[in-house]
Amino acid sequence: MTEALEPVLVVIPTYNERENLEPIVKRLHAAVAKAHVLVVDDGSPDGTGEVADKLAAADDRVHVLHRTEKAGLGRAYVAGFEWGIERGYAVLVEMDADGSHAPEDLPRMLDALTDADLVIGSRYVPGGKVVNWPKSREVFSRGANLYSRIALGARIKDITAGFRAYRREVLEKLKLQTVASAGYCFQIDLTIRTEEAGFTVVEVPITFTEREYGESKMTGPVVREALLRVTKWGLRRRGNQLRSLFTR
Repeated sequence: MTEALEPVLVVIPTYNERENLEPIVKRLHAAVAKAHVLVVDDGSPDGTGEVADKLAAADDRVHVLHRTEKAGLGRAYVAGFEWGIERGYAVLVEMDADGSHAPEDLPRMLDALTDADLVIGSRYVPGGKVVNWPKSREVFSRGANLYSRIALGARIKDITAGFRAYRREVLEKLKLQTVASAGYCFQIDLTIRTEEAGFTVVEVPITFTEREYGESKMTGPVVREALLRVTKWGLRRRGNQLRSLFTR
């Protein structure tokens, strides 16, 4: 990674991740020693915020942003991105707290950012894989990605992936306050916006491992939001394409 692509801020949203947070931060700093971490905690009742505060008190590379309510993954990332942009970070990384994203994959992602504007850690390109997922969950994930690619005409194989690294210039241009997606379709939303803005997106293979502790945040309402929004975006894109054909 070149000096121009430093400093790096890894944004980690949390809600009830008390058991996972400290181990993942330690692994991250073992993999990328210079990286800073911003824990965005949505008022976790299990004490995750207190764990984050202790980590921050012991290490000036760790920072905490406390929010008073659980407002969705997308809003947590937007808050974290804005915090990082205000403080001059050159690269902003999305990473889960539950260990499903291996920090050991991050150096390769940051290296790839040298020739790209957004690097997605992908489960579904050659070399990528999923570990310990029930077959039904993997089938659902692959199906969601396939539907999104077809509906949106996208080329990204893992458009729902949540392990990714952005150059700050991308996020500055995307007008984050206009992003309404709250759940996992936030990833799809930002990918499409990045491509439409003319930025370069690449995928790097990663190993995705199912969490050991805590519960998945993938719920029925989250899935429904993603399905409805992707369908809406797809219809809008097809409509724009048709209009452009008839106005040539």
